[in-house]
Amino acid sequence: MESQKVDMFIMANGKYFESTQLMYIRDRLISLDDSKWSVIQTLQFKDPTTSLIVSILAGALGIDRFMIGDTGLGIGKLLTCGGLGIWTIVDWFMIQGATREKNMALLNQMLY
Repeated sequence: MESQKVDMFIMANGKYFESTQLMYIRDRLISLDDSKWSVIQTLQFKDPTTSLIVSILAGALGIDRFMIGDTGLGIGKLLTCGGLGIWTIVDWFMIQGATREKNMALLNQMLY
């Protein structure tokens, strides 16, 4: 695959992944055959900044966890009112990393 297309993908979607994973993603995409490229380009990644904003505004209801696909944790937060507020505050610091992990899992699922 052309490295120019891969670099454009990294520039457009780099904020959705941890910075330490970008070189791995670039290497995997360069070695990828062109038949999967159209599928990779149509993937919808979750924005970590949006997850943080939702977590701050409605984290006690678990909406942030539902949004990134952690249904079990979302139900837990909803039933405990965000762990009586403690879990909500902890998630303010963890939700962006969790969102990036989910994005990486989605990309890995398409790469293999």
